[in-house]
Amino acid sequence: MSFIVRRVCYSALVILGVVLLTFLLFRLAAGDPAAAVLGKNPSAAEVEALRLELGSDLPLFYGDWRRSEVFSNVDFTEGRLLPGVESSSAEPPFRAEGLQIDAENQLTLKRNIRLAEPVRLELRFSGRLVVNGKVFEHETLRTAVLEVPANAAELNIGGEGVIASSACFRAQASPFDSQFFNALHEIFTIKPAFPYVSFFNFGKTVVTREPIRDILWRGVWPSLWVMTPIFLGELLLGIVLALLATARKDSWVDRLLLLLAIAAMSVSYLVMIIFGQWVLGYYYNFFPVWGWGGLRHLLLPVLIGIVCGLGGGVRFYRTVFVNELNKEYLRTARAKGCHPVVIFGRHLLRNAAIPIITRATSVLPFLFTGSLLLETFFGIPGLGYTGIDALNNSDLQLLKALVIISALLFVVLNLLADIAYAWADPRIRLRS
Repeated sequence: MSFIVRRVCYSALVILGVVLLTFLLFRLAAGDPAAAVLGKNPSAAEVEALRLELGSDLPLFYGDWRRSEVFSNVDFTEGRLLPGVESSSAEPPFRAEGLQIDAENQLTLKRNIRLAEPVRLELRFSGRLVVNGKVFEHETLRTAVLEVPANAAELNIGGEGVIASSACFRAQASPFDSQFFNALHEIFTIKPAFPYVSFFNFGKTVVTREPIRDILWRGVWPSLWVMTPIFLGELLLGIVLALLATARKDSWVDRLLLLLAIAAMSVSYLVMIIFGQWVLGYYYNFFPVWGWGGLRHLLLPVLIGIVCGLGGGVRFYRTVFVNELNKEYLRTARAKGCHPVVIFGRHLLRNAAIPIITRATSVLPFLFTGSLLLETFFGIPGLGYTGIDALNNSDLQLLKALVIISALLFVVLNLLADIAYAWADPRIRLRS
């Protein structure tokens, strides 16, 4: 029990690290989701509402201020002005450092959204700026912070210098209300009423606004219907064929099975899918090649999945069995006159259970996430198909949920594998 508790705590740390890495990838590398969803030239109110719903306006880890579009956020080094920002010059003098402010070019920031609270404006500049009569002066680039009252309709920026960027923020109640803590709350949330804990609250998709939990629940069943027979067929057939090759080691049966296994490993998954659809589905019309409706729609993708995974399984299990073949306990069993079924089925298979469990647990997460290629090419509405659809639609919220669910499965299955090792091999003890 102490081992299981220790492994659960260790797994919790791994999950925390996965959430952190996923958060950094999807928040920092992917950029602002509002820009990807709303397209070109959205209004400030639309951007503000979507960021508020997604939580993308919050600080990353900790902070008292959240991003806002009350005044437009502008990067003047890009050489363009956004709505809500006006220049007194017909051709604003942009430079590599930003926008030149001088007697001929003054800047006006107009309020986009009415709020009954003051906001904070950060201007990155160099030189001498005069903002609504307040003077800021510095020789090199620095950030000027202004507290803008709620009744200020616009800000007039004059003086002489260069302004690189303008960023607007509004206050929030708790500094711990951040994007990272929201990512943790998506996995589990403590509630005041029964059942007190809620899991996998990923919110709604960015594109369709449908609850992500409903999409995951709807997609998991087609994936299980496809991948479960593939997993069981690959596992059982792989073990049986590997035992046959081991029992006939160095014979033509062993060489033939090894040759077929290497050939199956060498053929691309995509080639097998296209060949199966064209020959078995289209030319001979044995199976339907698209759709999701009954058993006939499952047969061809399951057959292709088993054939594609069987080569690697047979070669792996044969290597494991051959390594066990010359050990003393098997020579003793043969010397005692044990039947080959007992030698291979009880002794050999039992002592080779550790690598079998290791391989099985590494493949099991695909029962949940499904095969991307199979589900995409056969039109199976599982989680793999959902992931491709979310990628095409730039639905980062749904993609993030699929990544986190997959990582959680790997962590849980690794814990179950450690427990299964002790069950399969009495020499292994679960100790802390």
